[in-house]
Amino acid sequence: MPIPEQRDLEAARGILAEWFARDLDATDVEVGPIDKPGLTGFSNETLLFDLTYTPKGRSPRTEGLVVRTKPTAHTVFLESDFETQYRVLDTLGVRTDVPVPVMRGYESDPSVLGSEFFVMERLDGCKVPGDAPPYTAEGWVTELTPEERTTMVHSGLDALVKIHSLDWHRLGFDDLSKPQYGALGFAQQFAYYEASFEWAAQGRPEEHPIVFAALEWCRERAPQLDPEITLCWGDARMGNQMFGPDNTVQAVVDWEMVTLADPMMDLGWWIFLDRHSHEGFGVDRLPGFPTREEQIAYYEQRSGRRVRDLEFYEVFAGLRFGVVMMRLATLLQEFELLPAENDMAQNNTVTQNLAVLLDLPAPGAPVQL
Repeated sequence: MPIPEQRDLEAARGILAEWFARDLDATDVEVGPIDKPGLTGFSNETLLFDLTYTPKGRSPRTEGLVVRTKPTAHTVFLESDFETQYRVLDTLGVRTDVPVPVMRGYESDPSVLGSEFFVMERLDGCKVPGDAPPYTAEGWVTELTPEERTTMVHSGLDALVKIHSLDWHRLGFDDLSKPQYGALGFAQQFAYYEASFEWAAQGRPEEHPIVFAALEWCRERAPQLDPEITLCWGDARMGNQMFGPDNTVQAVVDWEMVTLADPMMDLGWWIFLDRHSHEGFGVDRLPGFPTREEQIAYYEQRSGRRVRDLEFYEVFAGLRFGVVMMRLATLLQEFELLPAENDMAQNNTVTQNLAVLLDLPAPGAPVQL
């Protein structure tokens, strides 16, 4: 969905050209026309452009780049660890085989572009499964053969397995822990999302019965132990992966929710988002698209882990996603992109799916494409 503020893109071109000129030992630095995708999340503004410059003693060259800016007035998450995202991506790209875009720089001075930002290389020729409409209903994924769709899903799960296999201590990711919310593990995760629910509900939790029911359900059934803690991507879904011509993952993007937790939390999110993209929109599973059980079996085979507590982590995923939808609905209303009487915060594809998982009455009419 579009970012509410409308940046002067021509002014941004000049500002970025000056920024790159200070950083590059080059002449003739020019930022081409900026493309600002029409469907980008509230949480980050994304700017795409070509950078042309002449390195000293060499021929001119052109590179495709992406700038992502730190959210300021409109925040989806309770906390925005923006610089942490850059550090994680940079570390993963340099020190691991997790496919991520190449990071090109970070600017911590908000006066340059209005907020902090980082720069990464643009991956041309890659495809991203769409969210609106969902890739299960329209777009390039529907045009693949069944075998190609299987390759795509398996490659996506392989990327998740790579993330969960990393030695996060060795990579220096210990500070991803949030001790202010409790002990590392589920206790910390639950406390963070409990606080996030209170923040998003704006003092009116009774207006969000499905998400509140999920919160209480998770509180009562929380795992007593954390058998394993790994690096977790957080927003583990195919819509945050970029695929090459051979339908394999070329980049894992959107690390705003990166954390340390039980890897089942990521898998639960992946499976819930699969449900969201199919059942949530009333879309039949495409031929070749592995079922829930097949994806679980594939993850077990590739990771060597036994999948456990997944039903719990699916509900927890719905709780987390439900809080995000509450916040998005508030922002859309504040910027008059939704009428004040809209029920999006209570009735959406997430709460519809949560109601099924919790055996509760549907929050309203099914959401239509």
